[in-house]
Amino acid sequence: MNLYPSAPSTTQGAKLSKPDIEKVAIIGAGLGGLAVAVALQKLGYDVQVYEKAQDFRPVGGGLALLPNGLNFLDAIEPGIGETIKNSGCEVSTTVLRNNQGETIRTRPASRFQDKYNQPLITVWWWRLQQILASQLPPENIHLNYRCLGFEQNEDCVSIYFDSQEPITADLLIGADGINSVIREVLIGDGKPRYLGSMSWRTVIKCQQELLKAGELGFVKGDQEFMYLLNVGDGYISWLYRRLSPNSTLSQNAAEVKSRVLEHIADWGKPLRDLVEATAAEQILEGPVCDRVPLKSWSQGRVTLLGDAAHPMAPALGQGANSTFEDAYELAWCFSQASNIQEALSNYETRRIPRTTIIQNRSALGEMRYYSQDQEADSQKMEEQSQMSSEEYTDWAFNYQP
Repeated sequence: MNLYPSAPSTTQGAKLSKPDIEKVAIIGAGLGGLAVAVALQKLGYDVQVYEKAQDFRPVGGGLALLPNGLNFLDAIEPGIGETIKNSGCEVSTTVLRNNQGETIRTRPASRFQDKYNQPLITVWWWRLQQILASQLPPENIHLNYRCLGFEQNEDCVSIYFDSQEPITADLLIGADGINSVIREVLIGDGKPRYLGSMSWRTVIKCQQELLKAGELGFVKGDQEFMYLLNVGDGYISWLYRRLSPNSTLSQNAAEVKSRVLEHIADWGKPLRDLVEATAAEQILEGPVCDRVPLKSWSQGRVTLLGDAAHPMAPALGQGANSTFEDAYELAWCFSQASNIQEALSNYETRRIPRTTIIQNRSALGEMRYYSQDQEADSQKMEEQSQMSSEEYTDWAFNYQP
């Protein structure tokens, strides 16, 4: 599969935008920043990625790659889906358990492949980052570059860093997450919106009997829940979330761990043992936040992508998956356009209506986890986007490049 079957060839594509673009700077070497770098590099641009972290250390939790995300990853880099599958876990069964660890019901996950022609894959965020980074020349990824802001004129964008020399580029893409520096300069809409849910997550390798190979587990508690994901090579990820009016963070790693153990003190021993076996400094604690959807993501030579553009609650699993759509479609818009303004205008037209629906449904979905009246919540979700849950799932998962 070609990256852009209907697009001009690489050389033509680069020529089309030559008056506007040669060098592209991307802030953020997360999943979205790396994916769009791979896509734009294929169009012949000089793509440079700037990341504030000092190294690519094993961080992040597990995540689910859904059919739409896999469709777009495969369109960006044919065959990458197979590589990811081999590094993670193709889910064969989903298991619902109570907080004692007892199975309530199991369900085959073959419906993903049968209905949407893609499996459900669970993978470690860090492994996926490594796979995407390996598609780029190492010298195009610059670590220890903490972005402070930018200025632009008709000809270029100047980007400023803490303790590094400024750089100039023809196009700047902010892929720097929910607390995006680029968004703050571009839009200035302040801090993210706390959704009343706190999150703790990690990836560990340990002996456990809760999850068999190919399983994805969901543990339902009272105003709390836990996901258990196989993420390949004997590693599993647990993600615990809890309804909380207070978003205050713990003082240190030891407090993070003791806080989770305190919350699940009445849960079954196998689940408590899993948290006990986790090194305190490996647990990531944070509030679940999003932002109100924007009407525009771009100004001049600067645009946003992924969580910087449309941060959403993790409830429906579309954060990374919708970001891979952004990455492909932004590159596709540049392959078709004769100037930056046309490309960015088309990018927004193609992306904002879709991501607005996903953002809104994800926020409602997060609260539905804790709801006493799930039927009323489902009705609210259907009314808001005029789609039933099944229609929404088909609409989300069937999306094709």
